Amino acid sequence: MPHHENKKCPRCNRVFECKVGNIAECQCSSLQLTYEERVFIEGQYLDCLCAKCLETLQFQYRLHRHNIFRF
Repeated sequence: MPHHENKKCPRCNRVFECKVGNIAECQCSSLQLTYEERVFIEGQYLDCLCAKCLETLQFQYRLHRHNIFRF
């Protein structure tokens, strides 16, 4: 049986359903992150994030990579 659980995003505190038992249907699968983007995000957070925060961090990484935005 697939394992699903409600989690709270450590970045924004939004509650979302994590489908670690069926990752293809998990909300995080809606984004395609590069290896570098994953490393960037994993360096800041140890647990799952909601799709909105993943999208925001992906955007921030891309801005940073192109020297458009400084952290």
